[in-house]
Amino acid sequence: MSDSIAAKPAPQYRRIVLKISGEALKEPGSMESISPQIVAQVAQQIKDVHSLGVEVAIVIGGGNIWRGLTASHRGMERTTADYMGMLATVINGMALQSAMEAIGIATRVQTAIPIQSVAEPFIRRRAMRHMDLGRVVIFVAGTGNPFFSTDTAAALRASEIGAEAILKATKVDGIYTADPKKDPTATKYDRITYSEALSKRLQVMDSTAFTLCMDNRVPILVFDLMTPNNIRNAVLGLPVGTLVTAE
Repeated sequence: MSDSIAAKPAPQYRRIVLKISGEALKEPGSMESISPQIVAQVAQQIKDVHSLGVEVAIVIGGGNIWRGLTASHRGMERTTADYMGMLATVINGMALQSAMEAIGIATRVQTAIPIQSVAEPFIRRRAMRHMDLGRVVIFVAGTGNPFFSTDTAAALRASEIGAEAILKATKVDGIYTADPKKDPTATKYDRITYSEALSKRLQVMDSTAFTLCMDNRVPILVFDLMTPNNIRNAVLGLPVGTLVTAE
């Protein structure tokens, strides 16, 4: 083989769950809930990872459209507010599916709340078969239950499908000793254990999601979604964000 032909980089993970917050799909300062340009950029990043042969499942939030917990704090009955938030994730999932199929990536949306006209019901074996066939699967509607976050949905789905890591794509570049917006002396962790994160009360995920990951030894990588090539770099094991592991 010619030395001029570069070897294809080897991914660190074979199967991942990519957790994307709904807020990441919104243009800062815009009145629109979903930015087609940002969705297209995210879709392209996912395509780059998919081209490495990585099996990709996505859990997407709905905070750009509706946040059930916030609505409940303002007087709405919590269960109703949470179901509305689940429906918001369906909208985001459909938007991402459209953008991904526009660039040639076969994609399936699976929902925890039956909506036959727009998405498949979540069936674990079917989801895994889709990924075996090279399709990207987007999990929407959280766990299908109120009082559980999409972080918990990501931890649950990752455990169910045997994902090797959760890539939590956010608007910050990792986990810090304190809120860097409030404390200029805060420093970023490159790597931290579950027990350290718990003892230091670091807000990696909500407690239910974090416990699921810890019990099932699913690593969590927290990183900035909008830095170019960050998803690909994370999958390749390059120094991106903060990795939370058992050891």
